[in-house]
Amino acid sequence: MSNSTAMPSAAPAMSDSGARPLQRPAPHIDRSQLLTTGLKWLLLAALLLGLAGPLAFILTQAVLTPEGSWAGLQPFATLFSNINFLPMLGRSLWVSLVTALVTVPLAYAFAYALQRTCIPFKPVWRGIGLLPLLAPSLLPGIALIYLFGNQGLFKEMMGGSIYGFWGILLGEVFYTFPHALMILLSALSQADGRLYDAAAAMGSSRWRTFKSVTLPATRYGIFGAFCLVFTLTITDFGVPKIVGGAYSVLAVEAYKAVVGQQQFGRGALIGLLLLVPAVLTFAVDAWLQRRQRAQMSSRSEPYVPRPDWRRDGANLAAVTLLAAAILIVIAVAIGASLVKLWPYNLQLTLRHYDFDNMDGGGWLAYWNSLKLACGTSVIGTLVIFTGAWLMEKTRGPAVLGPVLRFLCFLPMAVPGLVLGLGSLLFFNHPANPFNFLYGTMALLVLCSVAHFYTTAHLTAVTALKQLDPEFEAASLSLKVPLLKTFVRVTVPLCLPALLEIFRYLFVSSMTTVSAVIFLYRPNTVLASVAVLNMDDAGDVGPAAAMSTLILLTSAAASLLMHAAGSRWIARAQAWRRGRGH
Repeated sequence: MSNSTAMPSAAPAMSDSGARPLQRPAPHIDRSQLLTTGLKWLLLAALLLGLAGPLAFILTQAVLTPEGSWAGLQPFATLFSNINFLPMLGRSLWVSLVTALVTVPLAYAFAYALQRTCIPFKPVWRGIGLLPLLAPSLLPGIALIYLFGNQGLFKEMMGGSIYGFWGILLGEVFYTFPHALMILLSALSQADGRLYDAAAAMGSSRWRTFKSVTLPATRYGIFGAFCLVFTLTITDFGVPKIVGGAYSVLAVEAYKAVVGQQQFGRGALIGLLLLVPAVLTFAVDAWLQRRQRAQMSSRSEPYVPRPDWRRDGANLAAVTLLAAAILIVIAVAIGASLVKLWPYNLQLTLRHYDFDNMDGGGWLAYWNSLKLACGTSVIGTLVIFTGAWLMEKTRGPAVLGPVLRFLCFLPMAVPGLVLGLGSLLFFNHPANPFNFLYGTMALLVLCSVAHFYTTAHLTAVTALKQLDPEFEAASLSLKVPLLKTFVRVTVPLCLPALLEIFRYLFVSSMTTVSAVIFLYRPNTVLASVAVLNMDDAGDVGPAAAMSTLILLTSAAASLLMHAAGSRWIARAQAWRRGRGH
């Protein structure tokens, strides 16, 4: 047998005329796939820079000596051997535990009234309950001083000083209440009406039905809210810094170690300790969520509460009291910013808003906060939504998926103070090639996006999962680039979710303190930091004024985004009805 017969593939294919060989078509290169894969690697690099790098650096700083050698557990032993540390740790755990024990039942009662009763004006009560989200954590501390401080309206009611345990407790309850409320509203939003009909048919009392049906069905939401409140309290330093007094806690100690004493190693150690309860509660909550079973099946009937004047009246009274407490705190902070000298001279004035003549950063701090909020919301919305789409709707290297998902969920378990401290140590290191970012608005935006990444990512994923995957399949079959489908189809359909992400990032960036307290310079000072600086300087009135300005700005942005989202939803529904006809 000849060689030509043995290897037919070696012979070039000939055309029918025999004039020249036929050229084989070049293999098709999916440029769209290459582009999406490249964007995934770019997202990974950004998350490593803004999140993993600072966390890894704070870990290494905690276990290394100042000379850079391995220190092992010796720094922790030195920290715990300090005579003041263990009592401070106990105080932090105790005030966090009591805050959770107080806040969760109050938030549960509020959420129950909104979801399981027929009280009037539910949207109004819901808005009031979530109002503290729009204010920095420093605002309740300032309001408490005006209410129960040495010259407060109700100082006799305290029977002592507001500075200490009770001040921290009241301020943290105000600060964490809306966070617990959101979780419990979701937990109580759905229920199988057949269970309640069966309980009523068996003659079960309302209290027994609550204990045997409602409470077990919402236990995972209760535990999640408890973990969140505990973590937010133990890692917050805004309220303890304002009204803590001699009641020192871990978060304030970490701030003092870095800012006041320049002890970065001690600050890193305390930051790691603050990370422990957050990681543990996040892990336990994730484990319980996997064990949770769906409350609604295909045969379930949605529970619709029936009017009951006694139940509705009691719940309306409870909601009114809680809403009044929230409004009093906010009204006192706003009122104190508009009077000359609380409570001696209540003549109206705007002199507290003359920030340029006060310590803290002046009006520059407010404009910087607006820049930060706009930059974080625009860049964060673009990066987070695009990243969620890349992870949910495109293919890529198998190794990228798990790593990206882990990094996207990691910020949920990282307190802002820890991330801010890690960013300080990481970006301020002389050997870091990104050292030039320290103190710039770009770093503040990067840290803020990383800090608030998880919640925005979950919002984007929820919206994307509601879209039919046939959109991408049709694009591939028609050879339409995926990015064109993303811009022309996915983004318009998910616009309400995009506006919600934008609103969340804007408000969170305006009110955050802990994540940025270590990262600013005089030319990039922020409004929330200015509140802290003015309070330290004794300018409590201007601090209240700046807190009020942050609150009003956040409220205006939230209303604008809500109106835009409602208008877009109405237009989309009208368009669908028109296509249906």
